[in-house]
Amino acid sequence: MSHILMVAIGAHGHLNPHLPVLAELVERGHRVSVVVPEPFADIAASSGATPLIVASELPDETRGERWPDGGVEAMELFLDEGRDVLPQLESALKSDRPDAVLYDIGGYAGRALAHRWQLPLLQLSPSMVAWEGYEEDMAEALAFLDTPEGKAYHARFERWLDELGIDCDVDAFTGRPPRCAVLIPKAMQPHVDRVDESVYTFVGPGLDRRAQQEGWPEPERPLLLVSLGSAYNDRPAFYRTCFEAFADLDWQVVIAIGRHTDEAALGPAPANVELYRWVPQLAVLSRASAFVTHAGMGGCSEGLYHGVPMVAVPQAVDQFHNADRLAELGVGVHLPAEDVTPDSLRNAVLSVAGSPDVAEALARHRAELRAAGGATAAADIVEGML
Repeated sequence: MSHILMVAIGAHGHLNPHLPVLAELVERGHRVSVVVPEPFADIAASSGATPLIVASELPDETRGERWPDGGVEAMELFLDEGRDVLPQLESALKSDRPDAVLYDIGGYAGRALAHRWQLPLLQLSPSMVAWEGYEEDMAEALAFLDTPEGKAYHARFERWLDELGIDCDVDAFTGRPPRCAVLIPKAMQPHVDRVDESVYTFVGPGLDRRAQQEGWPEPERPLLLVSLGSAYNDRPAFYRTCFEAFADLDWQVVIAIGRHTDEAALGPAPANVELYRWVPQLAVLSRASAFVTHAGMGGCSEGLYHGVPMVAVPQAVDQFHNADRLAELGVGVHLPAEDVTPDSLRNAVLSVAGSPDVAEALARHRAELRAAGGATAAADIVEGML
């Protein structure tokens, strides 16, 4: 039995995708510790791993606190988290050193600890990874790093690495892991032909190992799920547009409005529309005929896993790239938020739900995703490092 440390982040999108891998390692007899802030302890423990609680200044999603939309402000949060968490780990683990370290893409303290203690290291990536020529291809999206704020962030990161005695370029430290298990469908990776497969292994999401969600009843008519995820869902105007778009449609419409939305401000919902703060999304998608999504990687993966046609209405960060990718794959359409009207939304849903071409593409990608190996393949990589 080995002691394996997983350095996660206190955010659903940076913890939930890793749980199946941790559960697989626990079942194989390893002792797994998961670094999380206290509000996420129960979620981490659901994998069978042991939470290692750390103090964190990140926005607490469990209390409805909001993350910035991206850019330098968000990157500063991850840097500060790494600086704050690393000494906590060194103190907590000095008499119980792990045999290997796993870390989320934002878990900088994990990579730093592994460097300092010379431990085997594996990144678990719940999002797309860098490819050859990434910096050039993404120059426009990364232009914010050339601002005074971006340069100050970069200099501060360099100083931290220097203080730790880590001889590694900042961009390599944050975006070029020595080894990585990629937890997204390979089909969702841009320029996959230019990804170094000696470093990155696409195992896909371990959705077959997801902690059992409550079931969802079989609908008597087509079911549409609408969800903008857990972070960027305070969009009352969008939900009212959904009311108008689907009110006279003979479908069951399930809308997850999240924590932030004032339900009273939405007005009365049509008879065929059900509003929820949260739904067991994977279970609902197993019954769905279409999915209106913000195109977060988790939602995209779950939609592909169940072969559900998607209408992507991205809100922030990587969602715009994911939405474009869904359209390129032929499994859905990208409807920019500024183009959403009742007619455009309704037409988009009906077009993807009724398309034989979309159904054929979904069947192909669904099969590829389910054959990728998921948590089992990721755990094999971990054991190969020990």
